[in-house]
Amino acid sequence: MTKRLTEEQIQLMKDDLCVELAGFLVDDYHYSPEEAIEVLYTSETFERLQEDETGLYYQSAGYVYSFLQNELKKAKVA
Repeated sequence: MTKRLTEEQIQLMKDDLCVELAGFLVDDYHYSPEEAIEVLYTSETFERLQEDETGLYYQSAGYVYSFLQNELKKAKVA
């Protein structure tokens, strides 16, 4: 029997990932916590994370962070 996650459990997983991602931004890019949250919340990665269909909430923080890093690198080049 397969148990499905509740909406509350999925949201908690997303929230926990966001905390970790913001922490990575603070550590790696030396953003303030407020800047890190703004960068994260305005990113395409965050938008994808919020879509249950992508399943990103079920991935490791490091894996999701790699998408965010690539997005930030592309933004600096453009």
